[in-house]
Amino acid sequence: MDFKPIKTKKIYEEIVEQIKQMIVHGDLNPGDKLIPERELAEKLEVGRSAVREAYRALEAIGIIEIKPGEGTFVREMGFKSMTDIMSLAVQTGKNSIFELLELRKIVEVEAAALAAQRRTEEDIQMIKKALDEMEKDIQKGNLGDISDIKFHYTICAAAHNSLLNKLMSSISETMKREMVTVREKLYRVPGTPTRLLEEHKKIFEAIIKGDELEARKTMFINLDNAEKGFME
Repeated sequence: MDFKPIKTKKIYEEIVEQIKQMIVHGDLNPGDKLIPERELAEKLEVGRSAVREAYRALEAIGIIEIKPGEGTFVREMGFKSMTDIMSLAVQTGKNSIFELLELRKIVEVEAAALAAQRRTEEDIQMIKKALDEMEKDIQKGNLGDISDIKFHYTICAAAHNSLLNKLMSSISETMKREMVTVREKLYRVPGTPTRLLEEHKKIFEAIIKGDELEARKTMFINLDNAEKGFME
């Protein structure tokens, strides 16, 4: 456990951040036991009370578990834990948001193709509703992040794959934060809102027609453009 000396006013927050970073990067894994408070305080060159406060903060958000008489452990990976780790990863910076955008390309491009193949009339109506909301948001000058999320989630739902739905649910909160961050940057470029709306309309049209290849293509273009625009 390669901890670094703390040199800041908010000591316990820096300790929390270091432990979060170690979990995100795989230096600490679910089930791993953290070193005792006194030993960690010595390594970080801080007071023991700061370490105790950091451990309590991490326990409060469900990242670690303090077992009296046994020690402090990174929580085992469950549904909530997976969501927490995804959230922590995206909070670490630009590269992590890029990785989430990359993950979305891997998952949602094929989901669009499945939606074109399996969508029901009800699915089409739900996707259309989200698209209409997005158009209204853009007309009002809003980010449209929530309607955008609804659009992509209804497409994944239209793929009718229960495991895909669980995966998307597990990263829902992370995606909400990512969507705001990405759209805030993309919207600085004139004409971007209109372009994004047109890209979404093409995805919808491909799904209505049942054109799997076109659905893949248009979804890829939308997510790839978002990725490139954010990384510029």
